Amino acid sequence: MRTIKDMQNGDTATVVRVHGTGAVRKRVLDMGLTKGAPIVLVKRAPLGDPIEIKVRDYSLSLRNKEAEIVEVE
Repeated sequence: MRTIKDMQNGDTATVVRVHGTGAVRKRVLDMGLTKGAPIVLVKRAPLGDPIEIKVRDYSLSLRNKEAEIVEVE
């Protein structure tokens, strides 16, 4: 299973599934990371957290905890 956390700068992918339960999963879905959404990993912070992605024509920063529950292909 490949997640957003496994991507490198400049990689593109499509969201396959959002794992997890509760508030974190709901927050990720509310931010637009739903099945079929195309994403681009723009950059990582110097220490690796947070991650900046582009989804649905806007920039979004995710913590590693959030990025590891989003499965991509």
